[in-house]
Amino acid sequence: MEDILSNRVAGLGLMIMSVAGFVRYMDHIGASKAFVSLGVKPLRAIRSPYVVLALGFVVGQMMKMAITSAAGLGALLMATMFPLLTSLGASREAAAAAIVTSSCIDLGPAAATSQLVAKNSGIEAVVYFLQYQLPIAVPVIITVAVLHYFVQQWFDKKAGHRSARTEVAATQTDETAPPMFYAVLPVIPLALIFIFNPVVGSKVKMSLISAMLIGMVISIICEFIRHRDAKTVLKSIQNFFDGMGTSFATVVTLVIAGETFAKGLSVVGAIDTIIKATQSAGFSDEAMILVMQTVIAVSALVTGSGDASIFSFAGLVPVMAEHLGINPAHMLLPMQFAGTMARAVSPISGVCVTVAGLAMISPVVVVRRTAIPMAGALIVTTIMNFIWF
Repeated sequence: MEDILSNRVAGLGLMIMSVAGFVRYMDHIGASKAFVSLGVKPLRAIRSPYVVLALGFVVGQMMKMAITSAAGLGALLMATMFPLLTSLGASREAAAAAIVTSSCIDLGPAAATSQLVAKNSGIEAVVYFLQYQLPIAVPVIITVAVLHYFVQQWFDKKAGHRSARTEVAATQTDETAPPMFYAVLPVIPLALIFIFNPVVGSKVKMSLISAMLIGMVISIICEFIRHRDAKTVLKSIQNFFDGMGTSFATVVTLVIAGETFAKGLSVVGAIDTIIKATQSAGFSDEAMILVMQTVIAVSALVTGSGDASIFSFAGLVPVMAEHLGINPAHMLLPMQFAGTMARAVSPISGVCVTVAGLAMISPVVVVRRTAIPMAGALIVTTIMNFIWF
């Protein structure tokens, strides 16, 4: 127990906490809002509401790489993308459904679940993203975008919604709003991770923690230039450590608890017994992957947390994969995707409650519209995982 605690807090735990702290600071200085506002601007040139809705989902999913909080991203998109979609003629329910599913994949090396999967698979987070996530995520994202285009139109027609364009009232410029170049700040760590990585031919390798700290330093310098008040800027750094502390209490502890549970089951021989029982019953490797994928999806649906479900069961996979003779990533990837996709169909998930509340509709109404796109996403994930690997 002591070894697990010390290793995880100093290793994976510190990576997760540094990301959480950086995200909290980006939110505090307004850089996250500037990033999202800039990202949705190109969509204003498109006139079809449902084309914009489908593309808006894709844009939101890309933003998830920099804004790792599903609920946080949902709230930001509600302030920027939601008014655009409704002004073009999409219903409030359709717009909310697209925004909720924008975080259906924890894409990128900065996501806590991606770091956990990479760690348990014995590979770098960037390698996991480029060689494992991307080949599966691309067809999944395309599938969900296409399904949104047709499904949301069908639901709107069924509800009697008449698509009509309205002009969005001009908003006054907020004097406290950050300059638009702040939109670059949230992606600085991601850029550094990719640029300084052997995978892309770099001779220098930069760790995730170093990238986050460099991003923080650059952001602090920008805040000094913006406010010219050292006391205010230095005081704001507390948000970084607050984010780290919150992440330790809510995320890192789950990782430690899940790994301790898995270690206990392994020591008493429970995992060996389960594997032998499934093999005696004629379960193939593919069947075991489907079982674990289903367990994660049901857990996320019931609890509303995709992260908690994968954190709880990920520790079991390396031992199971070793007995089955397969790569742990081949089992963990569909589990990760299943958990985050099921989160978008849970009416009690943080992102669904947040978005539905801001849209002034019921979370149940939202998940009715997200169910079909997420079912399609889960099917494509499963098929592509078996084909690609």
